Formats: sequence, structure tokens, C-alpha cells
Amino acid sequence: MAADVRSIPTWVRVGLGLPRHLYAHGLGLLLGSRFLQLSHTGRRSGRRYDTVLEVVHRDPASGEWVVVAGLGPRADWYRNVCAGGPVAVTVGRRRYQVDVRDLGVDEAVWVLGEYERRHRLATPVIRRVLSALVGWRYRGSPADRRRLAGALPLVGLRPQPGPVESGRC
Repeated sequence: MAADVRSIPTWVRVGLGLPRHLYAHGLGLLLGSRFLQLSHTGRRSGRRYDTVLEVVHRDPASGEWVVVAGLGPRADWYRNVCAGGPVAVTVGRRRYQVDVRDLGVDEAVWVLGEYERRHRLATPVIRRVLSALVGWRYRGSPADRRRLAGALPLVGLRPQPGPVESGRC
């Protein structure tokens, strides 16, 4: 199970919050395609919310971005996109309507492994952050990746030319 947001160390919360401030000031372009801003509708309030998420994988063939629900399946943005309603992403200055899907465990394990391989130099920091998010020591083993994929849903966001379907997760 994912950690409660209050139990996440301050340095992790501050670091993860920096991209949000860049998007809020119209500077999302500085982040390239490493982060995206997810625009979703509140399942109860009907209000529009924006959440900035790190892209852990990009499929060039389909254009799909994969992000992680770092606070687990109880994250508000995750619950909102699962409930339906329009979902869009902004990457840099480009905005896309998207379709949403949960990745299966095997695909999620593969994505997590590829993410760690692409960011070898940052692996110690990545593992510390993931450990803080899930509340147990993540070491990057195949068993740990499988356990992580069960605790933190990985979500695919695929650009769509038309309206977004609802009730996706």
C-alpha cells in the first residue's frame, strides 16, 4: 500500500512539487517531455484539476505516455480519471485529449525496469523516493518491481483525436 502523503519526507514532496510550479507559471516547456500536466474533472465537485506527473515511459509507436500514481490507487487524480469525464494532457505547450488505461502487472514491471535502466545514475535517488512512496525498502529486484506495480498503478495516456471515453480504469 502507498504511504500517506503526510508520511512522505519533506525533501521528496518539495522535489516532486517543482514541476507543478513551472507549469503553473507557463514554463512547462522547460521540462520537455519528461513531465506532463494532467487535466481531469473532479468526480464529486465537477471542477477541473491539473496534476503534474513524471513520464516514466513514452511509446513512440502509439504516442502513449505512462505515468505512476505515486500515492497509490487512492490518489485523487487517479480516482478522478477512473471515474470518467474528459481527460487531457499538456506536454510543454501542446495539449492532447487522451484515453486512459491501467497497465497490467507484467507491462508495469517491464516499464519500471526500463525506467531504471534509462536513469542508471539516478537509481539511488529513484529507489529512495519509491521507498518513501510505498513505505517499504524498494531495491529494484524483479520481485520488488512486481510488488511496486501492485502498490502504485501505472497509467497509460494515449492521445485521441476525438472525445474521451469515460469509466476507464
